[in-house]
Amino acid sequence: MENLSIVEKPAAASGASLSAFNSLRGYLNAQILGQENLVERLLVALLADGHLLVEGPPGLAKTRAIKALAHGLEGDFQRVQFTPDMLPADLTGSDIYRPEQGVFQFQRGPLFHNLILADEVNRAPAKVQSALLEAMGERQISVGGTTYALSRLFLVMATQNPIEHEGTYPLPEAQLDRFLLHVLVDYPDRATTLRIMELARREALSAEELPPPSRLLTQPAVFQAREEVLGLTLADSVAGYIAALVDATRRPAPYSAKLAEWLRWGASPRAAIAIERSARAFAWLHGRDYVSPEDVQQVAPDALRHRLLLDYNAQARGISPQACVEELLGRVPAP
Repeated sequence: MENLSIVEKPAAASGASLSAFNSLRGYLNAQILGQENLVERLLVALLADGHLLVEGPPGLAKTRAIKALAHGLEGDFQRVQFTPDMLPADLTGSDIYRPEQGVFQFQRGPLFHNLILADEVNRAPAKVQSALLEAMGERQISVGGTTYALSRLFLVMATQNPIEHEGTYPLPEAQLDRFLLHVLVDYPDRATTLRIMELARREALSAEELPPPSRLLTQPAVFQAREEVLGLTLADSVAGYIAALVDATRRPAPYSAKLAEWLRWGASPRAAIAIERSARAFAWLHGRDYVSPEDVQQVAPDALRHRLLLDYNAQARGISPQACVEELLGRVPAP
């Protein structure tokens, strides 16, 4: 297969854009200790114009991460605590009657901010999840027969607690598919825990949770960087590799007997789009003007693990989506 780019009109690379993102990454890593992977995936989602589902035990700086991103980025932030008694209007807003004027006026909800933290998203009922789904997928919300457009810069970071499942509503596959990446976070090591303790002590003394960044990333800089990401060279062989990875989740038998036994449902075409865009963003963040198979392998687990539906027997045996992705990457040949 010829090693040709499938992008016809690449955008010119800009050292200024990458420098601005590197500055933001340095700020985030200084404020969120021991979660470099989460920081990088946040930036990938921002560059790929996607949304993030983050899963991990409490106290691992998931909330702090999105707050720090909002601190270093030109835009507004809103945290929404999802609960079983929520209504869709708690997210979208609603029409409020103004008796002095005799008219209904639309009161905007938290979805009209640039960065949204959907905390414990699986605790909200289906109607609320559907309202969030429309906002994530269509960049709009509908209230009372009227449709309202959301901001061009719009990123949802939803969190889930893997420990406690009582009183939760598992996200349906259709909504999981709307998330660009599903990121798993784990506990930091002993040395990092000591650094976190020291950081918390300094913040308590200064009465300032997050110091301001030395350099604010503007929204035009984000949009410029997104154009550059889409302009990266993607060889036909690498594009074919992405397609093969996704196809192997649907027709696994030619690749692996294990996968054929484990998987009940494979990934949608949206998975291929997510891998490509995330790999582009990952490569751009590392200063490359092309996407390599290694970039694809770096982002594929986060782009696929929430899109794979395992067979009941595999679940009973403790097989995880992560194990499926590892088997997939080991069996599908890279170019």
